[in-house]
Amino acid sequence: MAVRLEERVDGLETLFGQFVAQTGSALLRMERGILELKNETRIFQKEMKDFKDEMKVFKDEMTDFKDEMTDFKNEMIDFKNEMTDFKDEMKVFKDEMKVFKDETKAERREMNKQWGNLANKMGTLVEDLIYPSIGRIIQEEFDLKPESIMIRITRILPDGRNKEFDAIALAGDKLFFNSTKTTLKNEYVKEFIYDIATFRDFFPEYQSRKIIGILAALNIPLNALKYAERKGFVVLGVGDKIMESKNSRGFKPKEW
Repeated sequence: MAVRLEERVDGLETLFGQFVAQTGSALLRMERGILELKNETRIFQKEMKDFKDEMKVFKDEMTDFKDEMTDFKNEMIDFKNEMTDFKDEMKVFKDEMKVFKDETKAERREMNKQWGNLANKMGTLVEDLIYPSIGRIIQEEFDLKPESIMIRITRILPDGRNKEFDAIALAGDKLFFNSTKTTLKNEYVKEFIYDIATFRDFFPEYQSRKIIGILAALNIPLNALKYAERKGFVVLGVGDKIMESKNSRGFKPKEW
């Protein structure tokens, strides 16, 4: 009986020793697991802190960016408003310049007309209006540079006929023949046709030249202008540059 009890005690001691050993191993494993979990938790917490710090920096940067964008938008609004004001000012300036140009043009025309009236009273229309203008007009309208401009030429023929010619300009193969009046009338247009028909009698040296007739006047009624155009004549009147062509756009003069 005593032997069996002793054997049982020994068995229990052995089992208890095994239990203690197993429990110790389990505790060690548990402690290592807890330690690893703590380390992982510490690492995770550090990563979370870093992430929060990065998010704070990002939020601060986004706030700064939003502020910059707000400032930029405000600057763009100011710029657009300034551009609108500038455009409005430019429109006002252009309108004022147009009025000024129109007034200047009207004043220049009136001044040229008054000058023409004065020249008419003094009998110097050709000298004061035609001579300064005919060369420029020939260049502008015909792209020809006159080689000679003559005014107030008087010719007397052997048969007794005589005539004074207001102005003659030679350019290329053409001869520009001018007659100047105070007011253009249909009867003057008819007289000019006769003058051109007899022109070469007085100037036989220009037989080979093509004649282009130029009528000039201070006052040009519309019906007389249209009649002169139908007959193929260039018509000059007072304009911005002393005298200018009054013919309709695309007009082609007749060559005689």
